Amino acid sequence: MKEALIVVGVAALPISELRGAIPLAILQYHMPPLAAFGLAVMGNLIPILLILAWLGPLVTVLSQVSFFSRIFDWLFATTRKHHSAQFERWGKITLVILVALPVPVIAGAWTGALVAFLFNVPFWQSFRLIALGVLIAGLVITLGTLGVLQIF
Repeated sequence: MKEALIVVGVAALPISELRGAIPLAILQYHMPPLAAFGLAVMGNLIPILLILAWLGPLVTVLSQVSFFSRIFDWLFATTRKHHSAQFERWGKITLVILVALPVPVIAGAWTGALVAFLFNVPFWQSFRLIALGVLIAGLVITLGTLGVLQIF
């Protein structure tokens, strides 16, 4: 039980997400792959619901403070700069692709939630697209961890 909570917790973190949680579960805790996959997906999606629900109101409140306003301006401008072209080209499927890429830090569900917020994608549509990306990433990471896929 303790290991399951750790896997969910690691999957919920913005840096590791399920890219760290699945190998941890399979290689360190010797969990069955399906259990590792399920726990990691669940752990990765829990904070996404919260981010999608609370990011808008939180940014509105915090933006009233100049320090936070400057940070948000920089963060949002940088994110729009890096993802506008893809979003214009691929539309909302960009969220699936961005989340599904097995690249730590620059891709993942947390990044997808931020991009969905910045491009005003509706809550449930964002969540469905991000969840699909998480499922794809989870499958790729699980197969890679098992040695079925070799990721270079």
